[in-house]
Amino acid sequence: MRGVRWRRVASQVGRSVAVWAVSTLTMLVLAGILPDFRLRSADGDSATDIAVKAAFGAGAFGLLSAVVWPLLVRLLLLVPALVLGLLVFFLNGALLLLALRLDPGERGTAAPETAVVVAAVMSAVASATGAALAVRDDDAYRRRLYRLSDRRRRSGPPSPSTPGTVFLQLDGVGHDVLLDAVAKGLMPTVARWLGIGDGARPTHRLTPWRTDWSSQTGASQLGILHGSNHDVPAFRWYEKDTREVVVCNRPSSAAELQRRAVGYAGHGGLLAVDGASRGNLFSGGAEQQALVLSVAARRSRENRSRAGYFAYFSDPANAVRTALSFVAEVGREIGQSTRTRLGKQRPRVSRGGLYPLVRAFATVVERDVVVAAVTGDMLAGRTAVYADLVAYDEVAHHSGPASRDAQKVLERLDRSLALIENVAEHAPRPYRIVVLSDHGQSPGETFRSRYGLTLGDLVRAGCGLPVPRRAERTRSGTEARAAVRAALRIPVEEHGEEHRPTRRSEPIVLASGNLGLVSFPDVTHRMSKEEIDARHPALLPTLANHPGIGFLLVRSDEHGGVVLGAYGAEIPLADLDDNPGPLAPFGPGAADAVRRTHSFPHTADIMVNSFHDPADGEVLAFEEQIGSHGGLGGEQGKPFLLSPLGFSAPVGEGEELVGAEHVHRVLRRWMRESDGPQVPLESSEERAA
Repeated sequence: MRGVRWRRVASQVGRSVAVWAVSTLTMLVLAGILPDFRLRSADGDSATDIAVKAAFGAGAFGLLSAVVWPLLVRLLLLVPALVLGLLVFFLNGALLLLALRLDPGERGTAAPETAVVVAAVMSAVASATGAALAVRDDDAYRRRLYRLSDRRRRSGPPSPSTPGTVFLQLDGVGHDVLLDAVAKGLMPTVARWLGIGDGARPTHRLTPWRTDWSSQTGASQLGILHGSNHDVPAFRWYEKDTREVVVCNRPSSAAELQRRAVGYAGHGGLLAVDGASRGNLFSGGAEQQALVLSVAARRSRENRSRAGYFAYFSDPANAVRTALSFVAEVGREIGQSTRTRLGKQRPRVSRGGLYPLVRAFATVVERDVVVAAVTGDMLAGRTAVYADLVAYDEVAHHSGPASRDAQKVLERLDRSLALIENVAEHAPRPYRIVVLSDHGQSPGETFRSRYGLTLGDLVRAGCGLPVPRRAERTRSGTEARAAVRAALRIPVEEHGEEHRPTRRSEPIVLASGNLGLVSFPDVTHRMSKEEIDARHPALLPTLANHPGIGFLLVRSDEHGGVVLGAYGAEIPLADLDDNPGPLAPFGPGAADAVRRTHSFPHTADIMVNSFHDPADGEVLAFEEQIGSHGGLGGEQGKPFLLSPLGFSAPVGEGEELVGAEHVHRVLRRWMRESDGPQVPLESSEERAA
């Protein structure tokens, strides 16, 4: 045992010396090629003096980075996370200048801007060298990954031998998109798990599932993590009792939705016992939380929504590597968007402004920080971890679900899965990895680009209100944009969130992908078809007969609720199974989804679903997105569940997995099979489901 310990110490010392030597050589090379960085006096020094100076500077810089950097990060906890990321270079440069000043000879000098470059290069080289030397050393590899954890378990009982579970959500990746990526060789890790390839034996099963009408992260993740997404009719909706718009990716709204879901479900959530929630809209009841939007609005010291950023950036090498990748991703997006614009590719949406930064955040910063947090959780032996990776969803919204840009993102996500699988081999307990998505995405041009007006314009025309001559873009809301705002501590507010109606007939029109919601704020209850016809006789026919509209849902005094379509179609909800009418193109399950949404207390006066072409799966988004989700139609409603064969089958043969709440019950069952955390047992109705 003593010999093993000494070998471990010797190995660590050897790696430290090697990293020091490489850092010294890097400093010498940089001093030779950068005019504003020198390691000798004006009168000149011998080669030995210069080498000693470089060795001293490299050692001092490494020591300061290891000791002082984490303290700087703690002192900067009040700085927005992304601002800290931008400060990485300048803080690193300051540490280098301090390291040079520590030499008693005081022969080294560097201009401030040069110090930034030198520090960045040295951090990157030191990180790469340390990682390369640790590849064949399991203990070193484990220690390196363990440092990425946001909270390490320094003491406590040993980890149990029962398996833990890691749930990885690939946001927006549809079932068919995943299979297509596997077939093209873009996701070799997933292919190996499915037993696709020469000699590969399957370890996982792939199961499609069907979303609710509101096919978006807010509804799906709330149902998956908390067991209830009751009264979530869309991504954003107007509530007449509070006279506010609820937006799923706004921190205050996410906190309220989570509170309601806990009340409906009667338990804290999927992760209530020894769980960790990473990069999600909701906590799932986890004690360990990082980058969780539902707690981002809190200003107390207990707010851990952004803790993951600081845990990750506390390692300057991580910060420099991610910052450089961030810049590269911004350049990649600018090049790709320029190519589509010059090639006059259709459909396309604007990708200017801050979007390149939002994309880089989603595909680089959020991915790196979340994956690091998950690996730390596994090495800490936590029982259940649920993490959301939003990269694909963000890129597909603007580039298209099947675009080359989106496929490149899938390649990088597969590498993240491989890393997490590798970490599982070094964890103190066995882990089972479940990969799932919350929804898919459906392609298609925007409603505005096809018809030259927005849904709001069409509603105003049907109400006899003046319509702007030029249609304004409908604001697009995505999970990544909300995460950026939370990281910058900018409230996720939207125009007109609080409505104090001044005109009797001014409607509120909101968009959630290809799902639109129309509400009349001066009427305190949900209006019926008869009431709407009495106030605006042309509104419902105008909407129902428009070629870009698939169907409408409205309350009816006579039938309780009706679905309206073109040419005067009017089908009571009770008759949809026998006569789907305008719901026919949307496939099986559409009637049940519509009926369920109709029962929600905050369903809008008029629910509008866009046109859908079953032949090519296209829909027309009411937002500025060419890959959209939020309503019925196409791939957006068909996500996937990839689970280890060691778990029982999600559903019986011939059965379908329908709705996020059903997925929650399946995940709870699997956790019980692994002797994982116990949330209250389901009812007999749930067991039957």
